[in-house]
Amino acid sequence: MLSRLAKNLYWHGRYLERAEDLARLINVNANLMLDLPGKLNPGWEPLIRITGNSALFTASHEGEASERQVVRFLLSDEANPGSMRQTLLQARENLRSARDLLPREVWEQMNALHLKAEDELSGVLSKRRRHEFLRQLILDCQQIAGTLLGSMSQDHAYDFILLGRYLERADMTTRILDVRADDLLPEELEELLPYESIQWMSVLKSLTAYQMYRRHVRLRVSGVDVLRYLLRNRQFPRSVMFCLVVLQDLLSELPGEDDQALRAVSALMRRVNETRLAGVKGQPLAEYMDRLQIELAEIDQAIDQTWFGAGDT
Repeated sequence: MLSRLAKNLYWHGRYLERAEDLARLINVNANLMLDLPGKLNPGWEPLIRITGNSALFTASHEGEASERQVVRFLLSDEANPGSMRQTLLQARENLRSARDLLPREVWEQMNALHLKAEDELSGVLSKRRRHEFLRQLILDCQQIAGTLLGSMSQDHAYDFILLGRYLERADMTTRILDVRADDLLPEELEELLPYESIQWMSVLKSLTAYQMYRRHVRLRVSGVDVLRYLLRNRQFPRSVMFCLVVLQDLLSELPGEDDQALRAVSALMRRVNETRLAGVKGQPLAEYMDRLQIELAEIDQAIDQTWFGAGDT
């Protein structure tokens, strides 16, 4: 398989996962706004920080980050390369370039999703219509992933899609923990504990983790337990450790003489396992999450250098 096609498949995996995660973030944040009193409401600005586009948003928007401004920026703003519109376009274009390696149904589903999103995002969405559009988009992304699993040969072409998907997923989990934890209320204020639990629940729901957390942890939702679950759990598909284990397995099977990416994954697994989470709060938590994101970026660079060669996507 040509390195160019491998790169297209890798980035398709990343972009499709990014679109699904963004849709879930927006819907969960809208629900959180209804659950918290106004004075404790974190607003919509945290979503800009989670996606890493604060500078771009600030440059084109003045004043407070309103729901209307943020949602438009994240969904349809053509000046935002990380918008839902641009993300789905890139997912489609990367898949189109490698469509001969895929089941025809996958291409048809991806093309239909892109066209439907273009139609919806070209107009004005009411809150109710937006919620339903994003809910259906999540299902459509999962349908594409399911069709790939059920009908595509489990060869190296499929491996590169999974590499992109799970690296993107791990990155999004660390971003959500980084920003959301910074917005959380101080735990020592007892009267605010019910709201603090609601906010941690929103972290779990942003990753579709709430039901599985309650099933396996069986304790009141608390910061340390949520961190431990979303970072270290080896059974939940959106935890950082689960993603790293998948990456480790995939990288060990790919051809290539340079094991730089595999070594980077192993080093990050050790960091996640060995950090004492009970003592990581406030600024130390932010610094820890920043370190994880840097190391995930280094894994991406190692993959690019080993199998794709240097260059932009």
